[in-house]
Amino acid sequence: MDNQRTPAQDASALASGKGHTDENFPVASFLLAPRSRAPILAFYRFARTAADVSANPAAAPHEKLAHLAIMRATLAGERDDNPEALALRRIQQERGITAQHGLDLLEAFRRDVTKLRYADWADLMDYCRYSAAPVGRFVLDVHGESCATWAANDALCSALQVINHLQDCGKDYRDLDRVYIPQDCLQAAGVGVEALAAPEASPALRSVIADMAARTEVLLARSRPFAGMIDDRRLRLEVAVIQRLAEDLDRRLSVRDPLSERVHHSKAEAAALALTAAVTLPFRRRSVSA
Repeated sequence: MDNQRTPAQDASALASGKGHTDENFPVASFLLAPRSRAPILAFYRFARTAADVSANPAAAPHEKLAHLAIMRATLAGERDDNPEALALRRIQQERGITAQHGLDLLEAFRRDVTKLRYADWADLMDYCRYSAAPVGRFVLDVHGESCATWAANDALCSALQVINHLQDCGKDYRDLDRVYIPQDCLQAAGVGVEALAAPEASPALRSVIADMAARTEVLLARSRPFAGMIDDRRLRLEVAVIQRLAEDLDRRLSVRDPLSERVHHSKAEAAALALTAAVTLPFRRRSVSA
């Protein structure tokens, strides 16, 4: 096997420079045990690399797909070319964690290159099954949690993904021509995708965003018991914090315009919400069927 990387194989050339502290929600925060943080950060670096590849405006689609294919082959053990995928593969082998979570995530980034529109909510939820759910499932596997928690995990991760999409809907359209708001929702409101390029949302577009926030609220209702289902107390606390942050952001999206108003939390706002979540966290996990 030839392990020499050529410039065309080096995905680092497409890096955005964004790190785990720049994300909307906590990633491997101090709440987690150090032993758990290392593999989660390895998964994050892998995901960040793939995200940067798929979102780089200067790279052609065929180049992006080639980089993602190298990452997939490295994670699958077919080659050793991508350092982020190689590091994750080694950690997975050490911990006995399946590579499927990372492989599923790469499918989502492949779609980001090849699929710029989503027909309806079900189509978007299928995307979230690959773009969001594997992240939480990997974290649960790192902590040895039961797969019986996966349904609640998937609901929360999908909600986080939709919230991110709504926060960035204008930027995604302007910079990448990506529209995650389902086409049937826009059509029902008589809104074209070009409305996402406006400096502020029209009343019709605002109604679409509010409807998306309402659908996301349903996902968050499904995920509300999630923290209480987790054995590891430190992970339980992080999930409770993420749930609380997501609920507040979703509430903001139901009444604010992400094209013209700030929807993201300030550090002080996030800290206050995290404290609220910690105070209300159940001390013992709730029973969950395997």
